[in-house]
Amino acid sequence: QVQLVESGGGLVQPGGSLRLSCAASGSIFRIDSLGWYRQAPGKGRELVASIISGSTNYADSVKGRFTISGNNAKNTVYLQMNNLKPEDTAVYYCNGKIRGTLVPSRTLEIWGQGTLVTVSS
Repeated sequence: QVQLVESGGGLVQPGGSLRLSCAASGSIFRIDSLGWYRQAPGKGRELVASIISGSTNYADSVKGRFTISGNNAKNTVYLQMNNLKPEDTAVYYCNGKIRGTLVPSRTLEIWGQGTLVTVSS
């Protein structure tokens, strides 16, 4: 089965940087899109950044500070986070719209387990 495994979360001071990684594994036929979402305490899950066919999109709150990129050979997506702010504190989730080899015609939405990013001095 297709899975997403995240890494890179942790504690960082305001103004610091952090890079999150998300690797897709399993019997993958095709990855349609990959993205990062986040959820702060008491808030809903929001889209942070996504990459589809090489094109990227960002939430207004992170534009100019975050960069999403992918490595097709490794089926991995990254989120480089610079100039982090306390309001960036949240659980970050990797999301993928992925086609498995078992049923290539069906796009599955898969979530990673989440990784906590805490921005505090």
